[in-house]
Amino acid sequence: MRYFIKADAYLLEHELKKDGYLEVNNGKFGEFYQQIENDDEIVNWSGFTIAPGLFDTHIHGVNNHDVMDGTVEAVHEISKAIVTLGVTRFLPTTLTSSKEDLDQAIVAVQEAVDMGMKGAKSEGIFLEGPYFTEMNKGAQNASYFRDPDYDEVMYWQKLANGMIVKIALAPERANSIDFIRQISSVGILPSIAHTEADLNCCKQAIEAGVLNFVHLFNGMSGLHHRNPGVVGAALTDDKSFSELICDGHHVHQDIAALAYKIKGEKLVLITDCMRAGLMPDGDYHLGELPVIMKDGIARTEEESLAGSTLTLIDGIRNLVEWTGEPLYEIWHRASLSPANSLGKQNELGSISTGKAADYVVINEDVSIQAVSVEGELRYLKN
Repeated sequence: MRYFIKADAYLLEHELKKDGYLEVNNGKFGEFYQQIENDDEIVNWSGFTIAPGLFDTHIHGVNNHDVMDGTVEAVHEISKAIVTLGVTRFLPTTLTSSKEDLDQAIVAVQEAVDMGMKGAKSEGIFLEGPYFTEMNKGAQNASYFRDPDYDEVMYWQKLANGMIVKIALAPERANSIDFIRQISSVGILPSIAHTEADLNCCKQAIEAGVLNFVHLFNGMSGLHHRNPGVVGAALTDDKSFSELICDGHHVHQDIAALAYKIKGEKLVLITDCMRAGLMPDGDYHLGELPVIMKDGIARTEEESLAGSTLTLIDGIRNLVEWTGEPLYEIWHRASLSPANSLGKQNELGSISTGKAADYVVINEDVSIQAVSVEGELRYLKN
């Protein structure tokens, strides 16, 4: 199917374009034209802006569903909920739990993908844990923490039918450096999280293949001028990506703006959203841990932040406000940077010829009017 989008503006990969027509051909973006033939099919979004679909590479759940529910229904419901929020691609994210629960969650994602997603599409599974340490555990269940085990991950990879694309660990645990080399060699992105590692340990992990730091500033040793810690490693390494939760609770707005200035295109906006997202204040669970959400902030009984209730579109709005940078630049930190972190930048993440035609229709206040996945309308605001 071939059609042309007519809109007031387009957030293309390399520039902001005004007016004109954007080609969509068989689910992929085509060329951008100033004029087209009279008989070409036009989808008219005059008065609006066309932006690339968002990519949430770290999301546990939303709308009272969670990946760790271990059901196909939960994965589908998450997919359908987040597409209304402008997210066209995501990584269903697990957390530290029993082997049995992780098995069940992985199989559920695999089966849901095989059935076909009706909202946002899964681009693989992110295993957040269980290879963490007690210090900076956050809302991870420490009773299941253990040293990295390559054979265990390969067992899960077989269950997932090859869909595990990212895993987080504490690099100070035994055998971590060899483990990082092993999983890097089979195409899984090693990431650092929930750790008290020092700078030298992180540098060894980076040399072994780490290319991502999970929710920067949270669940890790902080920055000190004589002890740079994990944060220091993340901010001083030019090759690695850093995830950031821009809800104003996990990271102060001025520090979020500073992280953007330092990391630039290597900054990846995420939500780390859990089941309380889009839900009212009350009692919830994150995995096996009880969580209380008050004023939209989810915390464990120990007062640790328990994921977030952030939407990615709100994270973009926040960072635009905090940095003063144009929407064009910040939007791509939630679309192209995530794709780039997973090596999918040639397929996803921006409006560019040959990439999947995932796009979001927004108005002047960045409200979402419609969302398409591979050129197919998946959401239309009533």
